[in-house]
Amino acid sequence: MQIDKDILNKVATISRLKLTKEEQETFLPELKEILKAFSELTNLDTSKIELSIQPLPVSNVFREDIIKKSLEQEEALLNTKHTKNGYFKAPKVI
Repeated sequence: MQIDKDILNKVATISRLKLTKEEQETFLPELKEILKAFSELTNLDTSKIELSIQPLPVSNVFREDIIKKSLEQEEALLNTKHTKNGYFKAPKVI
């Protein structure tokens, strides 16, 4: 892939960067070198490399669901004055 100032400016715009002329002249050869290094990766033989989508073993860390007795409605509303029709009363949100 050929990198020129137009592509550099497009990437800078997408990244919301404002590059000066000096920065453009500095970054253009650096970007070319970086892309050249990455393009060399396409020449590597990876046919014997195992796929590593998840590098660490994954296991379920959640506890078992145990059904327990919960609060009755009256007991839950016991310590509040702000109730209406057996529910908590709250200010209108919308």
